[in-house]
Amino acid sequence: MLKIDALPAVPRWAALAAHAVPLATLPSALWRVALVAGLPVTAEAQEGTGEAVYILMLSVVSEGLALMTLGLVRGWGETVPGWIPVIGGRQVRPTAAVVPALLGALALFGILGWAFYAQFAGLGDGGVTDSSAQTVLLVVCYAPLVAWPPLLAAVTLAYYRRRTASASFVAA
Repeated sequence: MLKIDALPAVPRWAALAAHAVPLATLPSALWRVALVAGLPVTAEAQEGTGEAVYILMLSVVSEGLALMTLGLVRGWGETVPGWIPVIGGRQVRPTAAVVPALLGALALFGILGWAFYAQFAGLGDGGVTDSSAQTVLLVVCYAPLVAWPPLLAAVTLAYYRRRTASASFVAA
């Protein structure tokens, strides 16, 4: 059986979903790295160093944000790691994790909705790729991103239920 690191009180489905988020964002990040590296993943050439830095930073930031989902099932999502100055060792308030995570999921749902709308409304240049192989590669690399918003929302709600249920249990 697959071993997934998570706190003991975390439901297995939530731990699996949290670990799936960074995996869902990885193919698109790797596609962007391939683009910057000059591999033939698209017909369009990148325009200079500034665009290359932007594309690489988009990959780094998106993967970093996806990895933050793991905090919702691991100890560092409940207690700030001791190596962080000033606040290290303090308990994380549930709302301090839940509000940004739900806002992030909402933003991702919005981006996803806009992407579908733009595709079907014919917005953009529409001619990003030269070959059907490039189109298939693009779709295969970006399709897993559809899972990011619902996975993040589900893991966030599980985190909230777990953290607030234990707090109300202790108070009673």
